[in-house]
Formats: sequence, structure tokens, C-alpha cells
Amino acid sequence: MEEKSNTFLETETIGRLMRKYAIPCIISLLVAALYNIVDQIFIANADYLGSYGNAANTVVYPLTIVALALAVLIGDGCCAYVSICLGSNKQKDAHRSIGSSVLLCIAISLVLTAAYFIFQEPILTLFGGRVNEETFAQSKEYFTFITMGIPFYMFGQAMNPIIRSDGSPRFAMASTLVGAAFNIVFDPICIYGLKWGMMGAALATIGGQIITAILSVWYLCHMKAVKLEKSSFGFYPSLMRRYLPLGVCSLLSQISMVLSMAAVNNMIQKYGALDPIFGQEEYAQIPMAVIGIVMKVFQIVISIAIGIAAGCIPIVGYNVGAGRKDRALELFQKLLISEFLVGAVALVIVELFPKQLIGLFGAANESAYYTEFAVKSFRTYLCLMPLATVNKGTFIYLQSLGKAFLSTLLSLVREVVFGVLFPIVLPIFFGLTGILYSMPASDFLTFIISVIVIVYTVKLLKQKEEPSTAKLHANG
Repeated sequence: MEEKSNTFLETETIGRLMRKYAIPCIISLLVAALYNIVDQIFIANADYLGSYGNAANTVVYPLTIVALALAVLIGDGCCAYVSICLGSNKQKDAHRSIGSSVLLCIAISLVLTAAYFIFQEPILTLFGGRVNEETFAQSKEYFTFITMGIPFYMFGQAMNPIIRSDGSPRFAMASTLVGAAFNIVFDPICIYGLKWGMMGAALATIGGQIITAILSVWYLCHMKAVKLEKSSFGFYPSLMRRYLPLGVCSLLSQISMVLSMAAVNNMIQKYGALDPIFGQEEYAQIPMAVIGIVMKVFQIVISIAIGIAAGCIPIVGYNVGAGRKDRALELFQKLLISEFLVGAVALVIVELFPKQLIGLFGAANESAYYTEFAVKSFRTYLCLMPLATVNKGTFIYLQSLGKAFLSTLLSLVREVVFGVLFPIVLPIFFGLTGILYSMPASDFLTFIISVIVIVYTVKLLKQKEEPSTAKLHANG
């Protein structure tokens, strides 16, 4: 009887279901992306920070993604395993998995924090921080304080999917929203009012992360489906071996981005130094700052694309399980159209209004070279966004069909093989501009693979209908 409670997933219109499930997912992802973007906007518009602060933010950003990757490894893995345990009425495994994930997250976050403090300068150098002395100084200041917040950041991000698994997606979303709101309010106070510079931006971010972490702790003490006990809190290696593999896909998708950004940042430093304009000390930080901004704008667009696709996962799973491949196919078609439209709208904005976009990030305080390179970067780097959003939607849909390995493999090809190879190879022939060509080149080649995958997926869905149809005719 309990299975019948979700029959609306089979009967309600696909369009309505997509809106119902995708919107909360999009909001959560956008809020997570806004943390760093908000910092960058306020930093950029502080005339005493400007492009140096922007470049420093770009250098540190991948290092926060490393923390996020480890958090989602634990959180997404535990979320999936707890859901399975609850469905199998294994309450003991459920509450012990959550308790062990809490301890594991705290332990890993402290190790990462220590590593960041101990190896700060080599790490910043690896991610392009030595583009010039001022950028390196700003990077060190920002990174020092951001590192202090790593345990809170990782805890909040790891507990978020666990809270969703307990049946409270709205609380999970709200805890993130409250933290982001704190960051938005206190960024201008710390940066403009108190003149705390990069330290101020970091402290506002940490404050928001602490609030999210506190709300997560409160929820853990008031869970609905799972009740935590004193015995919940142990490391339980046997349980970790079960839930951590379920989070590997999420880990890889984040880590692959870090590798790609490291390659881009290093090539910007190398080929920017060879450029007649940006090879000059006073302009050396501009390409790093601009590419970082363009990536953040892309992050907003891709968050919407991921939110649409991820929101469809339970709908696809239910209908495939119910034998309604026709509805799964209809959703796939609507998903691809939606993804393309998101990319197309974003493309129109970046192509027609690049000056307005870069204006949000302090262009008025910078030289003409800053605006000129930003306009070129927006129009070149993001010129194939409709293909990028379709690629992302296709790969996530594969996950909903249980093709996690194929989905992860394709994502790694896009982010690691193409995302690292092209920023290294193309500048050899095109100089600094070659870095701008790396994104569209990656998206185009990935789209060719996606088309093959789309055709395969459509055939797969149709083929799975045939045996039941044949059996029906035989029985008739």
C-alpha cells in the first residue's frame, strides 16, 4: 500500500512534475554557487581590491571545490545508503551510517584544514597564484581565512543531502538559503564599511557557513525518520565500505572540475606573461580575474541545467520501475528541450550584454584592457553554452537510468580529458586566446558523444518496451 503513495509520478503530467521537482533543486544549487560569486562581486567593486582581489578569488575557488568534493562523497553516499536502509527497515544501519558520516566529515575536514595551512604557498602556486606579487598576497589573505571555515563548510554540505534523505528537502534548502543571506548582508559591511578587504569577504562567507552548520546540527537532534543515539557515533568501517562508494560519482564530478581549473589557471599565468599587454606587471592579473568571472557566470547557468536534470531523477526512476518507458522517453525529450533553451537564453545574454555583465564585477574601476578582454572572453569562452547544457542533462539522465558508470565516464572525458588537454594544447597555437577556445572545443566534441548517447538512450527505452508488448500479443 505504501508504494501507492507515489502513483502521481506515473499519472501527473510530465511538465508539471518537472516543475515540481526541478525548482527546489535549482534553487539549492544556485544558492551554493552564489556564495563565491557574491564574494567576487563585492570584491570587484571595492576600488582598493579590484582585479587583484578578483584574481585571488579565482585562485582560491578550486580549493573550496576540493572541500565540497569530499563533503558530497560522504553526504551523497550516506544519503543514498540511508534511503536504502529506510526502505528495508534497517533502522540500526541507518542511524549508525549517519553518525559515522558525521565523525568522518569532521575528521576529514580537520585533516584538509591542516594540509591547507601547512602547504598554503605551494598550493596557491599550483593554482596560478603567483601571476604577480599583489595577487599572491591577496590570495594568501583570502585563503587563510577561508581555510578556517573549511570544517563548517564541509559539515553543512555533507549534512544537506542527509537531511533530504530524512524527508526534509525544504529544511535542507532553507539552511543553505539562510547562510547565503548572511553572506550577502555582511559582505558589503566587511568589505566597504570595515575595509577588511579579502579577510572581510572570507569572514562573511565563514559566518554563513557556520549558520548552515548550526542549523544542520539542530536538525540532526530533531530527525524524523531516523533517531540518532549515543551508539550512532562510531566510525563503523563496514558501513563506510557500503555508503562511501555510492558517493564516488559525486566526488569525481567535483574533482574533475578542480583539475580543469588548475590547468586553465596555470596556462593563463604562462601565456598571459607572453602577451604584449598582460605581460606587463600592472595588467598581469587581468586574464586570471576575467576568466574566473566568466567561469562563475557559467557556473550559474550550469547549476540551472544540473537542477533541471537532477530534479527529474526520481520521476524517471519511478516510471521506469513501473514499466512506463513511454513517460520516461517523453521526459527525456522535454529535458533536452529545456536544457537547450536554458543554454540558448544564456548565450543571448552573454553575447549581447557582456559589458553589462562585466560591469557587475567592477569594470568601472579597471583599465580598458579589462573590459576589452572580458567582452572577448564572454563571447568566445561561452559561445556553445546550449551544447554544454544539453551535455550535462544527458549525462545526469543516464544516472537516473542506473547508468552511473557510463555517466561518470563521460563526465570525466569532458572535464578531465578535454577540460585539461585543450587549455594546455590550444595556447601553443593561439596563445592566450587558445585558452578561450578550450571551452567551446570541449563542449563541441562532447556534444558529438552526447548525440550518440541520446540515440542509444532512445533506442534503449524503446527496446525495453518490446518484450512486454510481444508478451502481451502472445497472451492475446
